[in-house]
Amino acid sequence: MNKTVNINLAGTFFHIDEDAYLKLQRYLEAIKRSFTDSQGRNEIIADIEARIAELFSERVQNDKQVIRIKEVEEVISIMGQPEDYLVDDEIFEDELQPAYQRKSSASKKLFRDTDNSYIGGVASGLGHYLGIDAVWVRLLWVLLTVGSGGTFIFIYILFWILVPEAITTAEKIMMTGDPVNISNIEKKIKDGFDTVSETVSGVAKNVSDSVSGAAKNVSDAAKKADFQRQGNKIKSSSKSFFDTLADIIMFFFKIFAKFIGIIFIIVGAFALIALIISWFSVGIADIVHIPGMDFVNIAIAGNSPVWLASLLLFFAIGIPFFFLFYLGLKILVNNLKSIGNIAKFTLLGLWLFSIIGLVVIGLREASEHAFNERITEKKELLITANDTLEIKMTENDLLRNRYYRHDSFKVANNENGEKTIYRSDISIIIKSTTDTLASISIEKSADGRNYDIAIDRAKKINYNYILKGQELRLDSYLSTHSKNKFSDQEIVVILYLPEGAVVKFNNNTKHYLNNRIASNYINQYLNVDEDGVICKDCDNDEFEVDIDTPNIKINENGIEIKGEKSSLKINDSGINAESEEVKVKIDGDGINIKSDN
Repeated sequence: MNKTVNINLAGTFFHIDEDAYLKLQRYLEAIKRSFTDSQGRNEIIADIEARIAELFSERVQNDKQVIRIKEVEEVISIMGQPEDYLVDDEIFEDELQPAYQRKSSASKKLFRDTDNSYIGGVASGLGHYLGIDAVWVRLLWVLLTVGSGGTFIFIYILFWILVPEAITTAEKIMMTGDPVNISNIEKKIKDGFDTVSETVSGVAKNVSDSVSGAAKNVSDAAKKADFQRQGNKIKSSSKSFFDTLADIIMFFFKIFAKFIGIIFIIVGAFALIALIISWFSVGIADIVHIPGMDFVNIAIAGNSPVWLASLLLFFAIGIPFFFLFYLGLKILVNNLKSIGNIAKFTLLGLWLFSIIGLVVIGLREASEHAFNERITEKKELLITANDTLEIKMTENDLLRNRYYRHDSFKVANNENGEKTIYRSDISIIIKSTTDTLASISIEKSADGRNYDIAIDRAKKINYNYILKGQELRLDSYLSTHSKNKFSDQEIVVILYLPEGAVVKFNNNTKHYLNNRIASNYINQYLNVDEDGVICKDCDNDEFEVDIDTPNIKINENGIEIKGEKSSLKINDSGINAESEEVKVKIDGDGINIKSDN
């Protein structure tokens, strides 16, 4: 039964058995002797003890677990053998055999290198992480910023906020990808002292104090960093085949995870950039009243502020993409700073508020189209059954050459300088009447959130026509004040023509006509009878069908359908149907049925 000892190592308490304690004590004493004449000896020893404490913490499951000699040997193999530091070999006669020693390896961690920075050290830190000169990273960042219209500055700010600064000696070592062991800690601190000694005497004291302060914080950095995963990996000569296979699988899994992280970063970054550009284009443009935003304001019938709707949409879409971007960074950068629970819950609350706000705005906009009401204005035209009426559309300069009814919508100032909605959603219907005089009915319709608003908007639609002799000129557009909003305003023109009258439609009326015959015979004289509009002098086109597929033929010779075990023919001779058991023939002689049974 071994005794246990309680020790305080770098501010952390451990239970360690007596043999392991003696071995650790000899190791630390040997290290201290090897740095007797070194500059920054105290800082180096403090960093080494903090590193050992971190490695011990990773190997114990709870506060009551005892550190055994096995754990001490593992830590010594990671930190380095005594002979690497010119210590007395006799003290470590019971050290691990070379066959069991593990070489340490390290992977880089992303930090901001403020020692070589121009702004926040992001480019310099990325240069260390990617293994390229920082000047190329800075040049790439400038090109991306210019190419994205400056929006990549937002990505730089995110890196500045989320990527930690390399402050302590351990962090600066991890930034370059070197293992955090005794030799590297010593070298880094000595390099700092050498730099201090080369400066002018007036600033030497301040620089020395900064290096000393950084060295004292190495233990804190060691506690925050994940040294086991990013530190040295032990490979034994007796490693089994399955261990090797597992390492290979994990290697490819990590590569795949990194690839997914890159995809997340790219998608999140470009989505955020697009949202920022869109928000500035719509939201900010509305606040400062940039020309062209009137169309958006008129399209929103519920009078919801454009800037508010765009801001809510920005948060509703942007926050999920921000977390996607953040997740990609977390996959690629192990030591990425957490944004904190407060920030996470704040963003979640803001996202929920944005979703609720958009739902409210959407319901409000939908309610503006809940009712569709119309008013009718009817007047007589001095056109009798013996007259010929020619119908033309009067074009609007704002909607010139736009014949399609649902393809023209424009906002412009009228002759009085008032902001006006112009729309060419006009339909023309021709009907016959037994009255002696023709008449015209103008139906105006519009949407609203209730009956009164819909009727009011319909009444405020302006539409004109002129009858000059026997020529009727209809406006090809309707107009209404922009205050009435876009409420699906429509005009239906119904012409009631006396039976026996003749009508002719101009070319520019074709896309407004709701009568197939009228639209098919543009610029021809059509007669009006009790059934509507007909063309007595028009040549009737013959109806031709020509279908030829593997099993069906339809042409001027008739219809022929063939199946696997049956067939059907229909032509001038009659109907012939045949199957394996029954044959049917229908012609002028009657019906003939034959059966094999």
